[in-house]
Amino acid sequence: MTIAIVDYGAGNLRSVTHAAEHVGLEPVVTDDPEAIRAAAGVILPGVGAAADTMLNLENRHLVEVVKEVIERGTPFFGVCMGLQALFTLSEEGGAHRCLDVIPGTVRRFPAGLRVPHMGWNQVRQVRPHPFFEGVPDNANFYFVHSYYVDPAAREVVAAETDYGLAFPSVVIRDRLVATQFHPEKSGPNGLRLYANFGRLVREAPAAAPASALRA
Repeated sequence: MTIAIVDYGAGNLRSVTHAAEHVGLEPVVTDDPEAIRAAAGVILPGVGAAADTMLNLENRHLVEVVKEVIERGTPFFGVCMGLQALFTLSEEGGAHRCLDVIPGTVRRFPAGLRVPHMGWNQVRQVRPHPFFEGVPDNANFYFVHSYYVDPAAREVVAAETDYGLAFPSVVIRDRLVATQFHPEKSGPNGLRLYANFGRLVREAPAAAPASALRA
């Protein structure tokens, strides 16, 4: 069961790969669109700025394949910037268009808060989901970010964290899951999320053929 980790030059590829391997997944780091299309599941990791992330995805011709695998129902896991890149627009460094998979805006934390929001913080589950199986409510996870996602639809918010305001720290829609925190840096509970994602991949029905979407 191959899991494609999308390689667009993000700095946390190795730690994500090690976490996936630790829970028995078979990750392959790749920027090959066909390998990503063929994978049973896809992870989009990330650190850094939205503009650089989108530029690197575009330069490697990965924008359309990421949107395609999500549309066809391939289980998908976005991590940190891999969450923020899924939204319509990021205010980081001005205004930058992102993937527009999830309607909404990526906003900077309000003035007066120390940024980046860095370190351990609680994740409060606001609706049940198999992604959280075995993970206690209000468990601590590791964050490093200066911006947070503000989705247009409340229904996608699966967990929240408080840092000056309550912001979405887990977003789930269909077979897409995404976290603002770094599970790969969050100890046993973070590894459990990777294991739970693996189970979602194994239990997912076969995705629609890529050719059907491109026809």
